Amino acid sequence: MGEILETAYSLVWGVPTLVLILGVGLYLSIRTGFAQLRLFPAACRDFWRRLTNRNSSDGVSPFQALCTALAATVGTGNLAGVAGAIAIGGAGAIFWMWICALLGMVTKLAEATLAVRYRVRQSGEYLGGPMYIISRGMGKRWSWLASLYCFFGVVAAFGVGNATQINAVITGINRCILTFGGTPSLQTDIIIGIALAAVVLILLLGGATRIGRTTELLVPLAAVGYLLLGSLVLILRAEAIPTAFSSIIQGAMTPTAVTGGVVGSFMTTLRTGVSRGVFTNEAGMGTAAIAHGSASVAHPVEQGLMGIVEVFLDTILICTMTALVILCSGVGIPYGSDVGVDLTAGAFSAVLGDWVQVFITAALCLFAFATVLGWGLYGARCAQYLFGKAVWRSFPWLQAIVVILGAVLSTGTVWLLAEIVNGLMAIPNLIALAVLTPELCRLIIDYRRKTG
Repeated sequence: MGEILETAYSLVWGVPTLVLILGVGLYLSIRTGFAQLRLFPAACRDFWRRLTNRNSSDGVSPFQALCTALAATVGTGNLAGVAGAIAIGGAGAIFWMWICALLGMVTKLAEATLAVRYRVRQSGEYLGGPMYIISRGMGKRWSWLASLYCFFGVVAAFGVGNATQINAVITGINRCILTFGGTPSLQTDIIIGIALAAVVLILLLGGATRIGRTTELLVPLAAVGYLLLGSLVLILRAEAIPTAFSSIIQGAMTPTAVTGGVVGSFMTTLRTGVSRGVFTNEAGMGTAAIAHGSASVAHPVEQGLMGIVEVFLDTILICTMTALVILCSGVGIPYGSDVGVDLTAGAFSAVLGDWVQVFITAALCLFAFATVLGWGLYGARCAQYLFGKAVWRSFPWLQAIVVILGAVLSTGTVWLLAEIVNGLMAIPNLIALAVLTPELCRLIIDYRRKTG
């Protein structure tokens, strides 16, 4: 079974899929005149305005929608995924993550914009996402493709969006317990799992509005706290920052020069950076469109701007912070092995001491829990599209059960299966983005005309 899943994973996340994701991003960039760059100043201004004025008179605010999308995007991959990228592909992998983010910005712009353009209103709330973009934008004859996307979304919500995240939380807490001389136990894992399941259940039963209100508090707290801690490390290791950037640039072109020959393949560095970049910002997966589609905005491109900000905050800001902390800390990097959050935690501890493990664990828990909430909404929306509104009465309970299972079971196989399904989600979404690019261009032109 394991070999079959490994083979399927290699096929789904092989070169063709990565080329498709980056190819659509490049195609959108060219067709929109690199709108992610031209609209970036406006996106930053709009983000600041939304941040300082969060009131919304109707439904989910644009900032809440952004935070819900960030909740699902900013997760354990920002801590563990970046560390693994450096260990497998060398520091140069970070450079290709940046390139992936640059193209991902326009992909998220397209996803969020088209989600608002083709959303529907049911029972007083907006419903959007790739399923509505496909069925309403491409026509009813493509409804089967929308249903296929939702099927993949439901499966992924239980795996990569739930069980594996909770397992990461438990692992982080147990690591912290060991650091301070304690002994982890199954009973403790079960208690934590039940407590987390209860909170997840309460929040998911509240629907998109309650999730949005929670994530607009949770995500900024976790992100700002982590960035402040990382900034402290960089201040104490300021002399190493130029060398770190140099190793990223040099390692992108000649990995052997940086890794001492352990990582000597340019293609390994490129593939690792791109794949981890896609994993961390999920540009091309279409999931964020489900959150962005619920926002109360006057023009679709207004929420598209939040898509640009989402990728910038996730990959350019938070992932880069993780990379610089690792590269500036002086901690040994086990090149060639897929290390996880241990490398990130070790880098912080090497500079600040073991006490920082508590804060790294707290950040990991907040990021992972936020991911569960965001993916809980995604999975519920996909299930709602397939089975109707009544699914909201049962889906949160199923998510809560999976939270408990994720706290006590090994999720290696679940993670692999979920990543396969997650990759399959990209195909219907990318087809829709490519087909509806003319409508995206029309909306961008209309927005620029109205805003000057």
